[in-house]
Amino acid sequence: MYYGALKKTDIANGPGVRVSLFVSGCTHHCKDCFNPETWNFKYGEEYTDKVTEEVLEALEPSYIKGLTILGGEPFEPDNQRGLLELYRQVKETYPQKSIWVYSGYTLEKDLLSESRARIEITDEILSMIDVLVDGEFVLEQKNITLKFRGSENQRIIRLQESLAAGETILLNDDEIK
Repeated sequence: MYYGALKKTDIANGPGVRVSLFVSGCTHHCKDCFNPETWNFKYGEEYTDKVTEEVLEALEPSYIKGLTILGGEPFEPDNQRGLLELYRQVKETYPQKSIWVYSGYTLEKDLLSESRARIEITDEILSMIDVLVDGEFVLEQKNITLKFRGSENQRIIRLQESLAAGETILLNDDEIK
């Protein structure tokens, strides 16, 4: 797996100050994507154990609210395999910090049902994500007034509550602090 960027103090991709990892590789190719260079699975640098250590170190300060994974596409099968250990270590080391993941795949259609994105470790990964922002960016639905997403079709999902309830529970803009 490759990654395009690691931002250690990001305020644009989730609430508060966060650590954000932009993975490489995406097959969605959304029209007017803000990060098209990350479509290439070999863009940037190779992800190594040293990068995991760097992420964990960056999460240590108390002012960091959590980790955001985006890209590219975190739920491309190769990226899921590359990120699994990071999710495990973040949850073990910093259980109080949230994990947000941005995906062009949708929860019900692609991640919980049979699809090219659903692989043997998808359920384990979903069990560690607090908030999932799902859905491809759709240029015709672009709305710059939305918090933490680019188009109106994208949803901010309270993932653990949704999985427990068996239905999708959204996080409303006014609830995001």
